[in-house]
Amino acid sequence: MFTQLNPQLPIHVLGKGDGYAIGLIDYGQEHNLIWVTALANGEIWCAPNPEVRLGRNWTMGRPENPLVARSKVALKGQDDGLCADCARVAG
Repeated sequence: MFTQLNPQLPIHVLGKGDGYAIGLIDYGQEHNLIWVTALANGEIWCAPNPEVRLGRNWTMGRPENPLVARSKVALKGQDDGLCADCARVAG
C-alpha cells in the first residue's frame, strides 16, 4: 500500500542526509516500512524504516538523535555534495 504524506515530514536518512518524507510504502507485516524521501540535495530515495529518524524538535522537547548526529558528521566529509552511492557511480 502506498500513502502520500500531506504534509511532508522532515526526516533524516542515516548515511544519506536530511530531507522530507513524501510517501510511505507498506508491503505488509513481514517487511519494513519504506519511506519515499526527497533529500535536500535533490535525490529521491526509498529508505527502510530502520534508517529513518525524526530530527530535533525544540517545541516538543525532542533532542537530536545520536545516530543522526553521527550520520551528519560522516556526511560532512563528503566535499562534492554527493552521497556515497552516487559518488561511487559518478566515479
